[in-house]
Amino acid sequence: MTQNINTTHTGNSVAIVPITQSNYDTWLSAQNAYLKNVATQQELGAKVGQFLVDYKDDGSLSKVYLMVSDDLNPYAICHAFKEFPIAHYHIESAEDKVTSHLILAWGYGTYCFTKYLAKKSCATLVIKDTKRYHSELSLINATYLVRDLINTPADDMGPTEMSAVAESFAEQNQATFTETVGDALLTENFPSIHIVGRASHKAPRLIEINWGNENHPKISLVGKGVCFDTGGNNMKAAQFMRWMKKDMGGGAHVLGLAQLIIDHQLPVCLQVLIPTVENAVAGNAFRQGDVARTRSGQTIEIGHTDAEGRVILADALSYASESKPDLIIDFATLTGAARVAMGPTVTPIFSNRKAITDGVFESGQLTHDETWPLPLQQSYNKYIKSTVADLTNSSTLPQAGCILAALFLEHFVDKDIPWMHIDTYGWNFGDRTGGTEGGEALAMHAVFNWLKGQYTT
Repeated sequence: MTQNINTTHTGNSVAIVPITQSNYDTWLSAQNAYLKNVATQQELGAKVGQFLVDYKDDGSLSKVYLMVSDDLNPYAICHAFKEFPIAHYHIESAEDKVTSHLILAWGYGTYCFTKYLAKKSCATLVIKDTKRYHSELSLINATYLVRDLINTPADDMGPTEMSAVAESFAEQNQATFTETVGDALLTENFPSIHIVGRASHKAPRLIEINWGNENHPKISLVGKGVCFDTGGNNMKAAQFMRWMKKDMGGGAHVLGLAQLIIDHQLPVCLQVLIPTVENAVAGNAFRQGDVARTRSGQTIEIGHTDAEGRVILADALSYASESKPDLIIDFATLTGAARVAMGPTVTPIFSNRKAITDGVFESGQLTHDETWPLPLQQSYNKYIKSTVADLTNSSTLPQAGCILAALFLEHFVDKDIPWMHIDTYGWNFGDRTGGTEGGEALAMHAVFNWLKGQYTT
């Protein structure tokens, strides 16, 4: 379980009483004179996330009254829990939806990446009915998995370590794990993964996890696993390289999504593919102007070595297509252009089936994990054509970068297979989590909620 949620505590705990904004006046009118005066003086009902701490006569905590939004957006109150006195808490509400909202908000808002920190005391939420709130706890744990993987520095989360995480994940979930490593990528026909990762001292690889009943509909999840991105020979400037440990965020997201699928026992046959490399600089690094071969037979002119993510995804998407799954979903921290277009917390999504992007968009509105459909503008394909190869990984057009990257990937997906591409940021500046900057799961909840509606027992 997470470091700030306890499911076994048997001692006393302090009640958190949630108050929705629309119900504030009704709540206030029912309180004693003392609470009415204190709440009024502190303007408790003015905004979401405000809270009032009530004490017993002996000075110990009695209750905490917390303002929540009517739309039950968990991200709106994440900041509040960082200011709670250290204690054990429980939620006092007769409404399951409100309790669910607070559990998610607590989990998202109290997260702390502690791998390299001395342990510290923190407020803890007590949840006794783990069966009723299984889905909420699963979402929090999957989100923590994504955040922890992204936040871990590249020296401790390179291709070798990513492989170890995936193997452990498979073992814990009764799934099968295989990988193709180093020069075996060439003999097994994954040349585009090899060319990008060959310069690192940690060998490139294609990680594969399989789970579920083969008679169920097959879903293939593909995640970009660039464990560090220097930019290659077209090296990034320092300010753009600083957070490139997060460039394996696509791989982290598909592991988190896979965990949700398995936790909820969705009736699917699941395949997870993570092409995993470090885009390093060495004498054998790929160069601008090189031509990369791919599993599909198409060739790629390397217009820029810092557009490496789409190159490794080419082989993984081709391989996913070969088994004719019912659906392919890829997550990738692919373009800065996506952030320019959408900002840090709205995630652009693409699909060769409009019903998919429409469904995931609606799911994002419900889960407060917002996405926005962007077009696979076919007329733009001319901008990723090369004169010496079938495609170039760096377009001739300075605009529409995330659309052009999505179009590039589409060339490696069988047209008969429904496919969705998610250009996730994998990061937040603290605005989403109440002040904690770092790795973040973006669009994962929206996609999972949509999948639940598509695949039911």
